[in-house]
Amino acid sequence: MRLLGVDYGEVRTGIAICDPSGFLATGLMTLTNFRSLEELAEHIVAIAKENKAVGVILGLPLNMDDSEGEKCVIVRQLATIIEPSLPVTLWDERCTTLAAQEIFRESQSGRTGKKSKKKQKQNIDALAAQILLQDYLDNRSK
Repeated sequence: MRLLGVDYGEVRTGIAICDPSGFLATGLMTLTNFRSLEELAEHIVAIAKENKAVGVILGLPLNMDDSEGEKCVIVRQLATIIEPSLPVTLWDERCTTLAAQEIFRESQSGRTGKKSKKKQKQNIDALAAQILLQDYLDNRSK
């Protein structure tokens, strides 16, 4: 059963997908330039359907003290827009972007050649979605 992982951001939203067995998550892409939550939701639903995903795992950016801030309100709105088309599970995404930045930094050490900052950020956002989805998959089976 394929699931789509979504790491929402106001500028960039990372997308990941898992294999049909629900074992391994892979970063898929980063969405940018969406004008509204409705437009973003349409893209997410289209990507899910194109990849035969049956649900969306949407990162909920809780604060470190478990409270919900302004961004959680936006993510919950996004979930409400997606839900008529696909089931949505909200999943704690604390530190996924930090983990993705660290993994990306380590993978780039010692390499020459320069990627644009924009491309690096897009890679990090897709990796954050991958980490979020993999965390969900790993914890679902416990």
